[in-house]
Amino acid sequence: MLDLKWIREHPEELDAGLARRGEDPVSAALLDLDARYRAAQTALQEMQNRRNAASKEVGKAMGSGDKDRAEQLKREVAELKTAMQAETDRERALSAELEELLAGLPNLLDPDVPDGPDESANVELRNSGAPPKRNYEPKEHFEIGEALGLMDFETAGRLSGSRFVVLSGALARMERALAMLMLDIHVTEFGYTEVSPPLLVRDHVLFGTGQLPKFGEDLFQTTNGHWLIPTAEVPLTNLVREQILAEDELPLRYTAWTSCFRSEAGAAGKDTRGMLRQHQFYKVELVSIVHPDQSLAEQERKTGCAEAVMQRLGLPYRVVWLCSGDTGGTMQSTFDVEVWLPGQGVYREIASVSRAGDWQARRMQARFRPNAEKGTRFVHTLNGSGVAIGRALIAILENYQQADGSVIIPDALRPYMGGLETLEPDG
Repeated sequence: MLDLKWIREHPEELDAGLARRGEDPVSAALLDLDARYRAAQTALQEMQNRRNAASKEVGKAMGSGDKDRAEQLKREVAELKTAMQAETDRERALSAELEELLAGLPNLLDPDVPDGPDESANVELRNSGAPPKRNYEPKEHFEIGEALGLMDFETAGRLSGSRFVVLSGALARMERALAMLMLDIHVTEFGYTEVSPPLLVRDHVLFGTGQLPKFGEDLFQTTNGHWLIPTAEVPLTNLVREQILAEDELPLRYTAWTSCFRSEAGAAGKDTRGMLRQHQFYKVELVSIVHPDQSLAEQERKTGCAEAVMQRLGLPYRVVWLCSGDTGGTMQSTFDVEVWLPGQGVYREIASVSRAGDWQARRMQARFRPNAEKGTRFVHTLNGSGVAIGRALIAILENYQQADGSVIIPDALRPYMGGLETLEPDG
């Protein structure tokens, strides 16, 4: 959430920031609503002061024997009570309207984020080298997985419908092995604390990280008020909600391997074949809670953590800086790690590393107490994939496929797969 005090002082900057995202200006309407809300607060306070004064005057009038004056004052107190109730209702309605408007505003992009309408304007920051050339036509992951007899979309469709898959045998083990490898890297090498969080959360938790109220259609909701998490970012970031941390506690770094659930309401018709866009998938998530002064450096550090996984798996990748039109509404800046998929002949996102600044912290009321300052400040939050397990599995199948249909297992995964070195075609 944006700081209302900052908006009052910088309305033009707010509208300019929204324009970078292709959104209409809102400062005039917001400030008008804010002025009416504050006027209602002032009027209510003035009524309260007058009622208190009139109540005291009643006693004085009674004490001096001026019954007419006392009755007049009693009528004024009664009228004020009625007027105050109406003004209280008005104030509450204006407050709710103002909060709703503020809650719907996206984060403001960093000034350095490249401008552009969509992913075509994203800027490549670095790459791991050219993808290897082949003397045969590479297949897509679902062709490879089905030929191995270890990837079954038809059975998944009978069980759950579209955008689900059943993995079995060595591919099911590879999915688990990828999670184990990633967790070991992030915990032992990069100092993240492993967490096993709830997969079901309440409305206020999703509000804190920004999925609600704007993106509810992309989520799955139960019949008793819970939501299935779309990413472990949601519970991990909310671990510090409504907390005041000591500065010396920062940074906090969390990682989790969880199922993730997304309705993909906004992706109708996209990636309908295979595992690229599923309703249920696994991901190792990385969340950081940091001092504002360390926010920029933490984004670079976290991106390096995701890159380390790619390097360990020997997968060709690149890092791109998302432009203004492609950066999610909750974030100030996002770096995507994109893996090369030879079956499609394109790079596809496998990890996003994003910095929210204090936008999420304001919604969660997550603060820290600086050592050398009075009062408290909002923490900065960052999240990133470390990485998406399903997409890593896809990338391994496509990049390590052989002309005979077999798939070489990356060296780093073999200890987690009982020493298995290759996947052989079924039959």
